[in-house]
Amino acid sequence: MQDITHYAHFLSKETGIEYQYIRNTLTLLSEGSTIPFIARYRKEKTNSMDETVIATIQKRWQQLEALGKRREVIRQSIEEQGALTAALSEQLEKATTMQELEDLYLPYKPKRRTRATIARERGLEPLAQLILRQDHGDPQKEANSFIQPEKGVPDIETAIEGARDILAEMVNEDVRVRERLRQLYHRTAMIASTVVKDKEDEGKTYRQYFDWSEPLAKAPSHRILALLRAESEGILKLKISVDEEKAIEMASRYWVRNTTAKAHQVSLAVHDAFRRLLAPSLANEMSTFYKEKADETAIRVFTGNLRQLLLAPPLGQKRVLAIDPGFRTGCKIVILNEHGNLLHNDTIFPHPPEHEVKQSVQKLKSLVNAYKVEVIAIGNGTAGRETEDLVRGIPFDREVMAVMVNESGASVYSASKVARDEFPDYDVTVRGAVSIGRRLMDPLAELVKIDPKSIGVGQYQHDVNQKALHESLVMTVESCVNAVGVDLNTASEQLLSYVSGVGPQLAANIIAHRTKIGGFRNRQQLLEVNRLGQKAFEQSAGFLRIHGGDSPLDASAVHPESYEVVNQIAKQLHESVDGLIGNKKVRHLVNESDFITPDCGAATLRDILLELEKPGRDPRQQFEQFSFAGNIRSIFDLKEGMVLDGVITNITAFGAFVDIGVHQDGLVHVSQMANRYVRDPNEVVRLNQRVKVKVLQVDTDRKRINLSMKIDS
Repeated sequence: MQDITHYAHFLSKETGIEYQYIRNTLTLLSEGSTIPFIARYRKEKTNSMDETVIATIQKRWQQLEALGKRREVIRQSIEEQGALTAALSEQLEKATTMQELEDLYLPYKPKRRTRATIARERGLEPLAQLILRQDHGDPQKEANSFIQPEKGVPDIETAIEGARDILAEMVNEDVRVRERLRQLYHRTAMIASTVVKDKEDEGKTYRQYFDWSEPLAKAPSHRILALLRAESEGILKLKISVDEEKAIEMASRYWVRNTTAKAHQVSLAVHDAFRRLLAPSLANEMSTFYKEKADETAIRVFTGNLRQLLLAPPLGQKRVLAIDPGFRTGCKIVILNEHGNLLHNDTIFPHPPEHEVKQSVQKLKSLVNAYKVEVIAIGNGTAGRETEDLVRGIPFDREVMAVMVNESGASVYSASKVARDEFPDYDVTVRGAVSIGRRLMDPLAELVKIDPKSIGVGQYQHDVNQKALHESLVMTVESCVNAVGVDLNTASEQLLSYVSGVGPQLAANIIAHRTKIGGFRNRQQLLEVNRLGQKAFEQSAGFLRIHGGDSPLDASAVHPESYEVVNQIAKQLHESVDGLIGNKKVRHLVNESDFITPDCGAATLRDILLELEKPGRDPRQQFEQFSFAGNIRSIFDLKEGMVLDGVITNITAFGAFVDIGVHQDGLVHVSQMANRYVRDPNEVVRLNQRVKVKVLQVDTDRKRINLSMKIDS
């Protein structure tokens, strides 16, 4: 708790958030509370911090803990060398970043055998100190007494060179010099790329970077990642540099004190230190720093897209006929009931080479009637538009809605262990079609079964720090799942595993107990689940819904710990709990001060009242149908100047990709998004948004389509 107090004080100063709320947040996190739980059910303790703020505090806390551990390792190492002074100890304690710590440690860090260590072994340290005085003594004469051929110092020049090696290493390890030069690099460094000889054809994807240069600090994240990828593939050579003369002059201020002969030797050592040691070191540091920044941007873009995709409007419980289109292998058909259960599967061959149009139409009409189908979901991959045309042209005997569905990731699911466990008796084509139908009914419930990296809404996701990416994606999925809530009696194991406080093992145990008892009747039965204790119950219960159970509150987001508050409200209003559910007058009839207690503050009470008004409210928007232009089917149908309807499929730092129904998404560059400067594409568009775009350019050879949302320009 002492550590939490220390960190809370530090974070309070750093963030400007009141100490007590930071301390409460850290305490809750240390006790195993999840971010969704804290944000939703502990608002009084955090002053209603949202998930983003809590996650930021958690991340910085983890960084500070890692910093503390590294500080102790460094302190111990320096102490063992007998070099720890009171001043150095204070500097170590005040360091707030890992870079500050490592700079302080650099002079004491165990090294491989360097030119400086060899010079010290040859007894040249005293000569280096004599030169460093920069008095009017003659360095040549003073060096004469250090000649020792048997130690590898045969002459004066070798002695002076060795002394300069020692001085160069001292300059390199100077905290002041490194910090000033680091600032110079951040302000003025250039990143340049050139193509590796004879790699022009192999690296044609990167040809725009064959002779490229720009300020490093202004290089957008996607370009940094592209350049680094090309370098790792052996296509490009990268160089990060600053004005050498300016850098050396800056370093010299700390080391060169006059114009004596000795000062000249120090100056030579500074030049050598920069060129041989500082420049490569700082270039690597800058590469790492800006790579991490680019990673953060790419991960933020990915998680933002993922959130929008997971929270896409669900169709809801409808009878669905789902089609995974294809030409040669035919179109795989599945029928799903209102709960997404597979009722029937079949295959039709309406397209070339079979071209069984009449038979296919008859089969579709028969299946729609036999299973009372309400919606037909069509995958947007190969033969998707052709299949959509076929379906829309059929005069069904009942009203049927046809919807194109983004099938990205369906093939990943169909070949996964999850799919094999779910449908052991069916092949990948059936599983893929099921996934297409289910993701229309409830995108969140279906997409949680797929590795988020395979959903296709990222930017350079394979180039970024995979651990950081995984953590961010998992946190995003958890946030979305808990924001929507989960039906305890119908949720899959994968969906349950993302519920606050549950995880994979408890999710499997919940499914097993659900099967054993024939379904949960109330939330208290969760405590009967193997290994699900009070803490897990506290964290998860409010996010799990039981419809048609013993208590109407179990179908809401009201936490069981607050049921008594609801009972008191019902008693005061002379109403049953059932009578409060969906009653829009409740909020206006309740005197909040009557029910506020240390355990139920104003924020929690308001949430309870809102939940009573709209129990189990879904934060997702209403589903809207969308259709592409009927006469545009391939990239060859596009002409410059055409204005088309499209759907945003992916958002990156440099723009957004739009599906216009031709099997190849077009790019709206950030400069073409609005008649104003747009810093972040997310300011203008969101995933799955319907947009109107103009075709600017079509490159059929490279399969590239440039679009604009500036229709009037």
